[in-house]
Amino acid sequence: MTLLTRWEPMRELATLQERMNRLFTDQFSPVTSQESLVSGSFVPPVDVYEDEQSIRLKMEVPGIDEKDIDIRLENNMLTVHGERKLEKETKEENYHRIERNYGSFTRSFALPNTVNTEDVKASYAKGVLTVALAKRAEARPKQIKVEIKPELAEKAKKEAA
Repeated sequence: MTLLTRWEPMRELATLQERMNRLFTDQFSPVTSQESLVSGSFVPPVDVYEDEQSIRLKMEVPGIDEKDIDIRLENNMLTVHGERKLEKETKEENYHRIERNYGSFTRSFALPNTVNTEDVKASYAKGVLTVALAKRAEARPKQIKVEIKPELAEKAKKEAA
């Protein structure tokens, strides 16, 4: 199946101009060295996965002390707040290049009603914050054993033959 789309050169030109403006603004804006080192958008990556018993979040937050991480659960919303601070041992003007982001971050996650808000555990090891959210008992899958009666199995075999 072929899909036709309308080509609008003026819209594409405006998009290109916007991207170029953003590129030059980000690279060459006259910001003081202290502001450029500390500010920025620091958003730690998160893996969210689920098994039969719980929902788990793994967040990469290397270089952040445990005391600088705040985890709150309120109205089925999990919020993780923290801050990565710039080491003050080295003066900012001596840096040749800074690629790591510094500053505070906040990540919020809407939780399903299947989460037991009374059973939440968090651990921090090797720069990875793990939050385990247990599921309610009624939300966990139940296995039902099917009983097969021998006389019904024989009857099914005869009908199949």
